[in-house]
Amino acid sequence: MKILSINSRQFAVSVRNWIRYRRVLLLALPVGIIAGLGSVLFYSALDAASSFFLDHMAGYRPPGPGGEESLFAPSNTAFVPWMLLVVPTLGGIISGWLVFTFAPEAEGHGTDAALEAYHFKHARIRGRVPLIKIISSAVTIGSGGSGGREGPIAQIGAAFGSLFAHRLGLNVQERRILMMSGMSAGIGSIFHAPLAGAIFAAEILYRDIDMEYELLVPSAITSVIAYCVFSLFFGFQTLFVTPPFVFSSAVELVPYTMLAVVVALCAGLYARCFYAIRDLFLKLPVKPHVKPAIGGLLTGVIGFFLPGAIYTGYGVLQQALYGQVSMQLLLAIAAAKVFTTAFSIGSGGSGGVFGPSVVIGGALGGSVGLALQQLWPGLVPDAPAYVVVGMAGFFASAASTPFSTVIMVSEMTGSYDLLLPAVWVSTIAFLLRGRKGLYEKQIPTRFDTPIHLGDFFYGVLSRLTVHETLQHSDTPPPDPVPHEISMAELLQHMARFPHAHFPVVDDEERYIGIIHAPVVRKLVATRGISDDLKARDFVEPRKTVYPWERLNRVLELMAEDNVDEVVVLSREDGRERVIGILTRADILRAYEKRIFRENEPAPVKGTS
Repeated sequence: MKILSINSRQFAVSVRNWIRYRRVLLLALPVGIIAGLGSVLFYSALDAASSFFLDHMAGYRPPGPGGEESLFAPSNTAFVPWMLLVVPTLGGIISGWLVFTFAPEAEGHGTDAALEAYHFKHARIRGRVPLIKIISSAVTIGSGGSGGREGPIAQIGAAFGSLFAHRLGLNVQERRILMMSGMSAGIGSIFHAPLAGAIFAAEILYRDIDMEYELLVPSAITSVIAYCVFSLFFGFQTLFVTPPFVFSSAVELVPYTMLAVVVALCAGLYARCFYAIRDLFLKLPVKPHVKPAIGGLLTGVIGFFLPGAIYTGYGVLQQALYGQVSMQLLLAIAAAKVFTTAFSIGSGGSGGVFGPSVVIGGALGGSVGLALQQLWPGLVPDAPAYVVVGMAGFFASAASTPFSTVIMVSEMTGSYDLLLPAVWVSTIAFLLRGRKGLYEKQIPTRFDTPIHLGDFFYGVLSRLTVHETLQHSDTPPPDPVPHEISMAELLQHMARFPHAHFPVVDDEERYIGIIHAPVVRKLVATRGISDDLKARDFVEPRKTVYPWERLNRVLELMAEDNVDEVVVLSREDGRERVIGILTRADILRAYEKRIFRENEPAPVKGTS
């Protein structure tokens, strides 16, 4: 019967975990719908802001990607270059007032805020953040700020997932999953890249090669649902329209390797420049509300001389994909975009850094491709192909996301013919990445994040059994207590062992329960020793374990009963007999011995 109770307990735990996981998967459906509608709202707000600020006020109509069209007809306003000084400044004033008055955590590029909430804030994001982020990001980018959609929609989607989980009263683990699934949904929908969105949220959390694997399935669900919702309004086409590219020879990997080195070096410079300028803005002796306006003015100064360096810059990439931009202009835009992004977002403005990174990487790739084509026309038959590969390699190095970035760029461009060189360049650029990345809240690996501090400990305990731990225990177990001994004899027996729990057996030495020593001592202190009481009068039922059980499960049982000791039983001739007491100290010693043994250097052959 005891074996049946153990199995039923393990079965109940398995069923409970199964139900929880399926519940998260079901809840991923409404999260995907909500995040998809959030993407629709953000995209519409961004388009409205750019139409008002850039088109109607400045007469500037930047080209867009081939897969998107503006929701608003162009105005008749003539282009006034000096208005590019005014409009980003005005956008900075509005955005700075909104963010630092109502939700300061909405400033910056948003993705770091989502990462911080996941690692350090129990996946809690305030309810006002999505609305403030939508408005402030639309104003910052729409007024000409150099920012991307990834950061805003990442924080917006994550906030929706967090709020939804909080309203339903889910636990922290479920809230983390739904929060990052909301982030996946936002990114996958607004960039027309549902598969990459699912992988991005799992990969972006860590700087080294690691990811949150449990996020992949729910994130895939939310990302696909959100993409379908978004596409119902704006179509299912890719973000960029690309000509057919061909990768036909392994020798072409030689110039692509040179591209990987270039984008890796420039990605490191970009990250250092961004945070250096951010730190300068933090030291400015003015209110934070004003800093985005200063950043907007500096962005406008660059835009006055080079308009292609402001706003999203996707139109420049679209033209470069068809070879319509010169090498000199691509280099100028890549360099200028580094500073306009740092001024727009590093000053406290609201926007992402993925979009500018893609533009910088694509512009660098296009210029490198044109230069190499002049040197080795046989090895570089199609220079615009380097735009696509440069986009992937640059962000893979800057953000430490080699896998999701390759897929995202392929989905955004609809070009899978360059998958092999994109993987090659992204991998090399990732390996050559600088010490400073774009996301400060990234953690090196799963073992470095606070939410997984106990995972390694429990992983080791899951490989150790009760039997082998008892064999190496330094504490002698107490002898079983006969159920008919008197209270006085029981006290003498308890005094011989430093334990708090004593197993009790019947006349045939079968286990019937335990005696909790503090209960007996408390009764003696209040009423004295009673000759009428026997050991059986103090017996309590408690959970027991068997030699084949794993130590991680034993530790869970101890936590459930709030005890430091548990009785170990064995079945002999159909009867349960006591074979020992397992203490928490025994478990910790077994853990230390296993760690010491695994970390010992392997013996050298031929030595004793």
